[in-house]
Amino acid sequence: MNNYIDNLNWRYATKKFDATKKVSKEDFETILEAASLTASSYGLQPYKILVIEDPAIREQLKPFAWGQSQITDATYLIAFVHHTTFNEELIDTHLQDISEIRGIPSEALAGYSDFMKSKLISLSDETKAVWAAKQTYIALGNVLSAAADLKIDTCPMEGFEPAEFNKILGLDAQNLNTSLLVTIGYRAEDDDTQHYKKVRKSKEKLIQYI
Repeated sequence: MNNYIDNLNWRYATKKFDATKKVSKEDFETILEAASLTASSYGLQPYKILVIEDPAIREQLKPFAWGQSQITDATYLIAFVHHTTFNEELIDTHLQDISEIRGIPSEALAGYSDFMKSKLISLSDETKAVWAAKQTYIALGNVLSAAADLKIDTCPMEGFEPAEFNKILGLDAQNLNTSLLVTIGYRAEDDDTQHYKKVRKSKEKLIQYI
């Protein structure tokens, strides 16, 4: 069995972190690089990744994450926050990056620009928000895999109150919404969850060939 599959079998949603054991800055930067390289629809990455370092803010957030200790005990707390609406600027900025990085004249991208705008800009704000939120889950998957490859523990979290997180983090004024959290650190020795056998659907039950 290859190392990638071994690492996925090793990882689990860590319920208790060892607050005394810290992830190195170098390893954390590798995880963030994996997140930044994540695929997204049209490559637009309609979200931000907030690294919440301030212990006081993390304590303030904790009650709105059901009091879960991971929020304060893990080395790092990341919030994936997506755009709740957007306009042509999101697309124009991305196309400017394409032009500069690939050396393509901006006028050569006009057709692609018109196509993306025709598909996205006319959507309702609700549909835009749902679409943008979906992209954050792809980034989360990369973070979990990259961390596991480094034998670093994580816990993806949906158990929190987005409205309260948005308020504390000042996101509403920026048209952003908290969709996901992930805590990153090292498991505590007395986290019993690490000893549970992994339960997943078998490939035969999960995958269907048509």
